[in-house]
Amino acid sequence: MDMGTCFHSVFGFWSQGAPLCGHFSMSSGKRWASITIFIFVFVISFGYLIDKSALTGNYFFRTFATTVSPKKSSVQVEFPSKFNCSNLNLTCPTNYPVTIEKEESSPVACPEYMRWIHEDLRPWKSAGITRDMVESGRVYANFRLVIVKGKAYVEKYKGSYQTRDVFTIWGILQLLRLYPGKVPDLELMFWCGDETVIKKRDHQGPKATSVPPVFHYCNDDESLDIVFPDWSFWGWPEIDIKPWKTTLEALKEGNKRIEWKDRKPYAFWKGNPYMSRTRMELMKCRISDKHDWNVHLYIQDWGKESKQGFKNSKLEDQCTHRYKIYIEGSTWSVSEKYILACNSMTLLLMPQYHEFFTRSLVPMQHYWPIKVTDNICRDLKLAVEWGNNHTDKAQAIGEAASKFIQENLKMDFIYDYMFHLLSEYSKLLKFEPTIPLGALEVCSETMACLEGKKFWRIKNFMVESMVKSPRDTLPCTMPPPL
Repeated sequence: MDMGTCFHSVFGFWSQGAPLCGHFSMSSGKRWASITIFIFVFVISFGYLIDKSALTGNYFFRTFATTVSPKKSSVQVEFPSKFNCSNLNLTCPTNYPVTIEKEESSPVACPEYMRWIHEDLRPWKSAGITRDMVESGRVYANFRLVIVKGKAYVEKYKGSYQTRDVFTIWGILQLLRLYPGKVPDLELMFWCGDETVIKKRDHQGPKATSVPPVFHYCNDDESLDIVFPDWSFWGWPEIDIKPWKTTLEALKEGNKRIEWKDRKPYAFWKGNPYMSRTRMELMKCRISDKHDWNVHLYIQDWGKESKQGFKNSKLEDQCTHRYKIYIEGSTWSVSEKYILACNSMTLLLMPQYHEFFTRSLVPMQHYWPIKVTDNICRDLKLAVEWGNNHTDKAQAIGEAASKFIQENLKMDFIYDYMFHLLSEYSKLLKFEPTIPLGALEVCSETMACLEGKKFWRIKNFMVESMVKSPRDTLPCTMPPPL
């Protein structure tokens, strides 16, 4: 009898009481000897299968590991930490858990900025969202996202700048891994550009009841774009900005290098001045023979930085001044969270556009407001002078902003914001989401393998920002409407 036949007989014996490899008809002594031989063969066979699995990369017995907590009866699932990208027929796994039982303990309260979810969805609160409304947003969208029974499907319409769309989708896939089976079925359109696209002026009167629901990274008082966390929370590989969890910890460590009062008593800004007229105006505040406006301004040349391995653009190395300047680009700028996290008092040139978290920031508590006027240089100089004459108060403002970011903008809360926004959005749908004919199923495995082939840093950032296991607690409790 060969090894495979005997291995098969094991299960026949244990399940049916059948003779084990033909030896159970022997005498008692021989029978026990045969059992001993069988056990030896079985162990060797089992070890052979595991070893073969490891060599071929088929992840046999490694689909996901489970551990049981002695304090809870729940099972903690760990997703695979490695992918077999050599498989030419790469498909999404079918054996991941669909749902995970959550610990029914009282969850923590969400940060206050999650109240704005209600406001961003208010245009559809009374009448709901029809399929026609969603379809009318297609003209603006880079892609359509459909979630059905916990799986994600994407229909792409047009490319985005760099990998904005890729890492936005990646972030949503991590949400599905964090809360398997908890994100409801939905269908939405997503725009990855800078400018807002759903203007209030275009949806007045009778048109106010047919607003296209389009997700985007920002909005303002004149637009109805639904605000969603931007792609950089999972990394910006083109300029080597690492995933937010890693970057946030690096900024925390960077803050420890120089005590606030030992920092340079000037305001600092480094970026691309050609993104907006306001930034070009800011560059006029550079130190000259005639004026010292108490600001240090630097042009960020990303092409040069790329050639030098981004050695001079590490965000944690830029917490060296008592004051840092935030100024919008063409619309919002992803730099705001990095600037606020630096312990420096932020001189905020009052923005027009909102990110999902910025509407909870309080002037003179989290930042010093600077009006965007023809007197920017003078106002910056006065703010710096005030701070240098009131160092304790200026330091307190800087540290309050950094604390806000560290405590309220943790990745746990980013995912909870996404969860609550998508859940509230899905409640407004007046139709059953369906998978379009042109849509492809996407998952972490396929994205990391296929997108990772294009640029090594893409795959590295994906692996680094990947959710390793579902959360065993409920999302935070969302605050009521304003």
